Amino acid sequence: MLRHTGHTLSTRSGATVKDTMVRAGQSSEKAALIYRHSDEERQEEVAAGLDVTVRKAREEAVRKAAEKPSGTDLARGE
Repeated sequence: MLRHTGHTLSTRSGATVKDTMVRAGQSSEKAALIYRHSDEERQEEVAAGLDVTVRKAREEAVRKAAEKPSGTDLARGE
């Protein structure tokens, strides 16, 4: 039980499948995937991460659009 909890917590903290394989001494990804649980709390974390990523992408797109002259500005030679 302690081994399972330790490996589950390591995946929750960002360990990759390969990291888990090394830590657990496993040779297959299938065995390492046992420790990658997805509960409601984790789904909320994933959604929050996606929200941050999308917001940053939108802000960057708005910033780039603001730096780029509009079609009207180009037609006026501005």
